[in-house]
Amino acid sequence: MHSLTLFTILASAASVLGHGYVSDATIGGTTYSGMLPYTDPYYNPVPERIFRAIPGNGPVEDLTSVDMQCNGYQNSGSAPAALSATVAAGSTISLHWTTWPDSHHGPVITYMAKCSGTCKTYNPGTAAVWFKVAHEGKRSDGTWASDDFITGKAYSFKIPSTLAAGEYIVRHELVALHSAYSYPGIQFYPSCFQLVVTGGGSATGPSSKVAFPGAYTATSPGIVYDIYQGTGTYTIPGPAVWTG
Repeated sequence: MHSLTLFTILASAASVLGHGYVSDATIGGTTYSGMLPYTDPYYNPVPERIFRAIPGNGPVEDLTSVDMQCNGYQNSGSAPAALSATVAAGSTISLHWTTWPDSHHGPVITYMAKCSGTCKTYNPGTAAVWFKVAHEGKRSDGTWASDDFITGKAYSFKIPSTLAAGEYIVRHELVALHSAYSYPGIQFYPSCFQLVVTGGGSATGPSSKVAFPGAYTATSPGIVYDIYQGTGTYTIPGPAVWTG
């Protein structure tokens, strides 16, 4: 117990000095803890989460890596989570992140993918199954969507109301552009969690979906951008948002 307590203190200090990850999600009126990479693996048994495992608070920088999908370590990807949260189509989900560095400006992007069967055993691999349900980038006042996390604000997005009932993975990411003046340099912080969507309609997303890796390339709009010199608009990477 003492070693875990000491480890927790040291890990908490490291997370403050590092980058960030989702700390909790409020879904259908219930608040779920995020996967806590500096403590969860050291419990026996390991806590069951709706979030797929992440290795820490660091970024993914290789656009060709499977870790672009749900985070991971050295092309390991991320294993399915043990739990899924139930939510009605049309509902709003809110997320909090750990303290976000004030230098790491960039867009916030959210995708979904329908699981083949249960999400608890499903991995998308390189299949084009992902569709974008929300994004926000550079605002008219020059601030960025990710800036909200610097002050601890929650991020919210809506499950499309026409989405068919079933099991889905949500892929939510922050993108940091502080070193994106050339490629490689851009940093991605993806995090995935599992849902059981109820109600809704018959829609399963747009006809054209994307894969991770594959949705972004080194020449895609928004991958190279100088936030220090760029005074114009910013193009958010990936496809258009599908709202149902």
